[in-house]
Amino acid sequence: MIKKFKDTITFDDVLLEPQYSDITSRGEIDTSSELCEGLRFELPIISSPMDTITESHMASTMADLGGLGIIHRYNSVETQGALVSAAETGGRIVGAAIGISGDYLERAKYAVDHSGAKVLCIDVAHGHHAMMQRAIGNLKDEFGDYVCVIAGNVATLEGFNDLADWGADSIRVGIGGGSICSTRIQTGHGMPTLQSVLECSQSDRSATLIADGGIKTSGDIVKCLAAGADFVLLGSLLAGTQETPGKVFYNQGRQYKAYRGMASVEAQINWRGHAASVEGVSHVVPYKGTVEKTINELSRGIRSGLSYSGCRSIAELQTRARFIRQTPAGQFESSTHIKSRF
Repeated sequence: MIKKFKDTITFDDVLLEPQYSDITSRGEIDTSSELCEGLRFELPIISSPMDTITESHMASTMADLGGLGIIHRYNSVETQGALVSAAETGGRIVGAAIGISGDYLERAKYAVDHSGAKVLCIDVAHGHHAMMQRAIGNLKDEFGDYVCVIAGNVATLEGFNDLADWGADSIRVGIGGGSICSTRIQTGHGMPTLQSVLECSQSDRSATLIADGGIKTSGDIVKCLAAGADFVLLGSLLAGTQETPGKVFYNQGRQYKAYRGMASVEAQINWRGHAASVEGVSHVVPYKGTVEKTINELSRGIRSGLSYSGCRSIAELQTRARFIRQTPAGQFESSTHIKSRF
């Protein structure tokens, strides 16, 4: 028997209602957020553990800019350890991604004990799983509270609560929303990311929430934070920047870099020699210059967003924010629509 449908929303379905503000300078706004106890970052932005997004150059730059980079796991244990070691210099905090099977515990031990990683990200597509419970338990048995454990991905409040109860310190929320993700097409499963954030933010557990997938603009980041996210994890918004792995190439006089989902055919063949379930695509994106430029633009947008709600911190935004639904006509009006008039 088919269960009753429920309505959901995502980023373009809603706006935040402007409110009275007495903020005279965006410098008054505090965009910092705590990932785990005692681990606070100036910006609520994490670069995705993908092989076309985060290696040591990206991770170290993200740390310098106030965010966090998580180095991907699609390499050998030793290679990842070397990348973490190169990004951990100067007291920088860098994360390392691991899986839930195979060498995941060896990889975790090497990243922490040999390379100094303080954040481990259990990086799987469907995190509400018995193997995730085992992996979190093993990591907590091995490292206790010394290491901040990020787990995910989940889409529901039930999934969020289970991962928190299993011991996750922070949880990635969002399934199938990424710009290069085809999970919803291939499997028929997923939830709009903002809906997942809204539901998971109702948890009474202490784990922090990382919104992941479908975030296209600084405005989407503000909506995530207002809905209850503590951080956002970005892939496509950072793709094509100078600090991402891979070379810049030319096509018809324009510069590009590669960007691909880790479940794409190309990525799977590259890191394990064959493709299994294909739930992503490979693409090229225009070269954007330095990631500092991109992060600064996003930071300015976040600060402006908080100021429109009259809020000086993310916590205050989550308390005061008021969402409104917009119609398709409202969505069109919200865009820069001058081109449609001429």
